[in-house]
Amino acid sequence: MYVGRIVAVGRNASGAACGLYRASSRSFPNREARILENSVAILPKPGHEDDIYKNPYIAYNCVKLVGNHAVVTNGSHTDFIAEKIAAGLSPRDALSTVLLAMDYEHDSYNTPRIAAVIDNEATACLGIVTDQSLLVTAIDLAPGTAHYVATYEHTVPGQYGDTAFDVANADAACQYIIGQGVFAELERPITAACAVADGDSFQIAIADA
Repeated sequence: MYVGRIVAVGRNASGAACGLYRASSRSFPNREARILENSVAILPKPGHEDDIYKNPYIAYNCVKLVGNHAVVTNGSHTDFIAEKIAAGLSPRDALSTVLLAMDYEHDSYNTPRIAAVIDNEATACLGIVTDQSLLVTAIDLAPGTAHYVATYEHTVPGQYGDTAFDVANADAACQYIIGQGVFAELERPITAACAVADGDSFQIAIADA
């Protein structure tokens, strides 16, 4: 099944909080994740920079750390959600405010904007805005579980998850969302970026499919 981009939140078996992102694509597969300062960007691979002129939505920060929170999304709303959290809004209010203001992506597919916020104690929210609705849901995470929302098909936060989720670190989390557990059935992964709690903050890793 093809579900497009995926954002997920989870806790490993030891209870560590995890924020995960996977880019899946049929139209623009020549992209990669790059670690920047306190963030990860999805960008065209060298030689494919002109793809940005074909679709302005294909390059963006997908992960950003702000204080003890990790913000994970499929678009430019990452930075605005992080700014709202830095200004003191709760994750629920930051997600709701930004998703409502920015709306879905006005491309040929009306691609939803999806987003997650999780703190180092695994307090988490998932959100999505489509051309039909806006949903933001607090996610109760038990150790060894993950929940996700995707741009297509699996579009209800809190409804889709994995009850055998266990990763030792951010590198392992990237491999997991690329092709392990429930994510193994989801087609056309191209790259992943993950943040796993490490004390008061998060460690970040990236991996190509």
